[in-house]
Amino acid sequence: MSENHAFVMMIKEKYWIEYRNRHQDGEETHSYVGRGAAPPKGTQILLFYVSKPVKNLGGYADFVERKFGTPEELWSKYGDESVLKSEEDYEEFVGTAQNVSFIRFKNLHEAANPIPLGNLLMLLGVKRLSRKGFYVNKETAAKLISLMG
Repeated sequence: MSENHAFVMMIKEKYWIEYRNRHQDGEETHSYVGRGAAPPKGTQILLFYVSKPVKNLGGYADFVERKFGTPEELWSKYGDESVLKSEEDYEEFVGTAQNVSFIRFKNLHEAANPIPLGNLLMLLGVKRLSRKGFYVNKETAAKLISLMG
């Protein structure tokens, strides 16, 4: 599992702000909603890359689990952990998807020093980031978390 120690996931700025607000309001467990069998399946840490216009690694959290099932089933169990404000917002987001994933996490940490995209690409030795997210090993995750402060 050390090769899949952490998962870098893409997140829109508006959702990142909502997760930070939930955390500041004392909420401990959060769920990121994805259509279909969204990754990650098994990891220990989630690293959040905040997409355009921010374009930086903005924080991290402890991965709890990925729940996979029908939109109705998962909303009824975990909808209150989501940043989607209502069941109507959720249904609009999910659309016609037959199955959804709820990526559950806790202990959200906002980076004191977010890592800009250019620096992140250099640290990872890649030219661009996968939009679906990607795993990093324990050593890389520790380095990224340390740099974020």
